[in-house]
Amino acid sequence: MRLRSLLFVPGDRPDQMRKALDSGADALILDLEDSVSAGRKAQARVDVGEFLSGRRTMPLFVRINPLPSQLADLDLDAVADARPSGVVLPKAEGAESVTDLTRRMRARGLSAPVLPLVTETPAALFRMGEYAQVAPSLAGVTWGAEDLSAAVGAATAREPDGAYTAPYEVARSLTLFAAHAAQVPAIETVFPAFRDLDGLSRYAGRGARDGFTGMLAIHPAQVKIINAAFTPSAALVEHARRIVAEFAKHPGAGVLNIDGAMVDAPHLKQALAVLARAEADAEVAAAPAAGAPARPRAGPA
Repeated sequence: MRLRSLLFVPGDRPDQMRKALDSGADALILDLEDSVSAGRKAQARVDVGEFLSGRRTMPLFVRINPLPSQLADLDLDAVADARPSGVVLPKAEGAESVTDLTRRMRARGLSAPVLPLVTETPAALFRMGEYAQVAPSLAGVTWGAEDLSAAVGAATAREPDGAYTAPYEVARSLTLFAAHAAQVPAIETVFPAFRDLDGLSRYAGRGARDGFTGMLAIHPAQVKIINAAFTPSAALVEHARRIVAEFAKHPGAGVLNIDGAMVDAPHLKQALAVLARAEADAEVAAAPAAGAPARPRAGPA
């Protein structure tokens, strides 16, 4: 499952869900949590269940409410039979949260990967290393700053220029390393200023540079920029091919000089990863969408 872009859609807005199918996102997250008011949650469960039961043209995740609330079980009851492609778990706190959720899912006959939001409580940050223990159950690992900043009473999680303040840079970094320790996709959090497309491009580019492989989106206009940022460029792919080819020519070499720069084993590993991502992207692009009809295809805290 390619997850460069995952677009949140309110679960009580069937019109927006239908429109989102044309967004170009790699997956949709049908939200039953923050974007749905308490009075609308019952209707949202109905709407999401009906939408999931339609013909699929892309992976459809569902974000449920936090596990300690009774709402989480109501959410799972509503969507289990419709078989979402994955379940987004808010306020996750380590492997125990994932295990708890997968147990509840199995009890309802649902088997789907979990995408936990792993930084939404202070306690969660001290359990980041545990996700490797439940890696087979994960679709990836992602994060958010707003719930965390509210939990500690911070005035804001961001500097005036939009950059994260130091505590939330720590949370972001731990998410990145937790995902790679578990060998699952590292998914960057949302860029809330959805009209600032230049800012989004810089933010997504930074995420790709740092080792994230995809990103959450809150508006369809963000999807194209996110997809571009997390798709290896032609120049990057060509450079990776050259590194792999040079090492193939010199199998005994530990270090090579390519265009006046030292290239060694870590560079080779990076090059192989780039080529693997490019190959996976090409395969997905060439394959027809599962269950697609013969016609054009119609936020976290």
